[in-house]
Amino acid sequence: MGNRPCEAQTRSLFRHLVEWTKQKACSHRSVKEFLFGNLLRPAGSALRLYSGTSEQFIEDTTQNQIADKLKSSFFQHFRFYPSEGEVRSWRESLKATAMLFTSAKLFDHGILLEYQLPQTSRRLDCMICGQDDAGKDNAVILELKQWEACKNAEGENEVLTYVGGGNREVLHPSAQVNQYRMYLQDTHTAFYDGYDPIALSSCAYLHNYPYSPEDVLFDKKFAGLLRESPLFTKDDVPRLRDYLVPRLKGGNGTDVLRKVEQSSYRPSKKLMQHVANVIEGKKEYVLLDDQLVVYDKLMAWAKQGFHSRNKSVIIIKGGPGTGKSVIAMNMMAALSRQEYVTQYATGSKAFTETLRKIVGTRGGVQFRYFNGFSNAEPNSIDVLIADESHRIRESSDSRYTPKANRSNVLQVDELLRAAKVSVFFIDDLQVVRPNEIGSVSYIKQHAERLGAEIFEYELQAQFRCSGSDAFVNWINNTLGIRKTANVLWEEGEVFDFKIFDSPQALENAIREKARQGHTSRMTAGFCWPWSDQEPDGSLKDDVVIGDYRRPWNAKHEATRLPKGIPKAQTWAYDEGGINQVGCVYTAQGFEFDYVGVIFGRDLAYNLDKNQWEGRKEFSHDGAVKRSKDRFTELVKNTYRVLLTRGMKGCYVYFVDKDTERFFRSRMERPEQ
Repeated sequence: MGNRPCEAQTRSLFRHLVEWTKQKACSHRSVKEFLFGNLLRPAGSALRLYSGTSEQFIEDTTQNQIADKLKSSFFQHFRFYPSEGEVRSWRESLKATAMLFTSAKLFDHGILLEYQLPQTSRRLDCMICGQDDAGKDNAVILELKQWEACKNAEGENEVLTYVGGGNREVLHPSAQVNQYRMYLQDTHTAFYDGYDPIALSSCAYLHNYPYSPEDVLFDKKFAGLLRESPLFTKDDVPRLRDYLVPRLKGGNGTDVLRKVEQSSYRPSKKLMQHVANVIEGKKEYVLLDDQLVVYDKLMAWAKQGFHSRNKSVIIIKGGPGTGKSVIAMNMMAALSRQEYVTQYATGSKAFTETLRKIVGTRGGVQFRYFNGFSNAEPNSIDVLIADESHRIRESSDSRYTPKANRSNVLQVDELLRAAKVSVFFIDDLQVVRPNEIGSVSYIKQHAERLGAEIFEYELQAQFRCSGSDAFVNWINNTLGIRKTANVLWEEGEVFDFKIFDSPQALENAIREKARQGHTSRMTAGFCWPWSDQEPDGSLKDDVVIGDYRRPWNAKHEATRLPKGIPKAQTWAYDEGGINQVGCVYTAQGFEFDYVGVIFGRDLAYNLDKNQWEGRKEFSHDGAVKRSKDRFTELVKNTYRVLLTRGMKGCYVYFVDKDTERFFRSRMERPEQ
């Protein structure tokens, strides 16, 4: 087939071309450039801004043309030019790289620059391909940095350095390039498939960085990373040369480069087995009773959909505690073990990062965010499991999305396009932000437009709240979200629900449960400001009620946190999390044995009017306050989420006493 595109790729590119030409006044020249940059690229190949021989690369750099060529290629792909800062970075880093290759006499080799990792928006800086003395195919990834100094950071893989206009916690260069290497070895057929796959190595080259054995980059906590992916400073050129030459001295790199470019994305059998083994070894993911029945049904539907000529969409509806995530994780394990290309996606950073922590760095590449599929090839995933699908947004773009990665495609269409079978686990009543638009009807609408076969199932059995459907139904009824038969809550039920007279008494009870060995956390409605860190990195006591003062959990972008204060994405399971109050965006998707909830004034029950009222003046959630007519609905959903995080008990303090009275009026003591 050579470079001829496959039928699916042609249809996809034609659709994108039509969308693009509708929005822009395109000349014949622009259309021609688009076609040459996309249709004539090998089918399934990843984006790269430069591909050629090392000899040509050295010549382009010597003639001061390399940065301009990358800039031109960037424009052909993205239809706008890169920043001048990025162009300067290319010019300086690649000049140092060309000098290195000349010094090592690497002239008969293949080069890839700014090569996009398949199925992601990440681009590695440089890959050089060749053979060793024995004729073995090799490739080496070089991560290029212009750093000049670093400081220590608390994270096991992070350092603090000046990037992007400020000091930020970033991955140690060896950790970053090591992840790239593992990702390609696990997902790119050139590096694991066949009789003699390409051997892949990785290293980091900090060409402006002075060497010091006492530098934080060489701290003992990074010893393992440095063994796997060595780091070389500006004073280490002879050592870096000695690292490259044995792997590449045989030359013949263009043949190796061709293998890389003509290979495709597909997770390796070892990676899928690894993910399956980790999940199946976790007791919290054991299926119980009806969960196993539902799991068997969904697995049958998923396999049936994989073999169907059309796309298949499976929608599983279920409220809090119905076991959605447990079933989803078991599907992930079983499908991976059976060698279906399966990925797990959510819209929550805290939830996704926790899952990645569970499965480890290697398996974490299969757990992604909803906004991570804009670059996915159509049908490149056999089964996509979309958990917490109520968090789907209209677009994968945000104000932080680089211009090069922006898309006009709806996020739900990106998900549906990427997979042969899409499995959506959803609770329509857990939407807590105005830009979260996932719902059963919304997903069905877009699935039907694509001609997909749709399967639906609703989970009923409760596996949270001590198996009490009654508690969730009572909360739905009491908050006026949905009418149910559970109008009154009878104290003495198997689920432990209590109202406390002060926030301190509430926290004392939660801490006592933690001392007894239960997982327990404090949460609250977003009724207090969420401040930035203090100058020393500590958290400000924002949640203030009389003498009670506590900080929110750390912001996701927080850096240099003192020891004992977990990052936002680990707050739910780090033991230090009990010292902060969690907001809904951190707690959603998790469950604890006991949850404490501070019910703020942003939602109050008006006893005179016998109705719930959303009160924007007490809210500090800017996005929700701007939602106009949906404010009360979203705040109700917020408290529904918080109140149903507990598996054994929920303890509450009400700031508004009329609201407390209303809740108490919906409770009755059991007969003696």
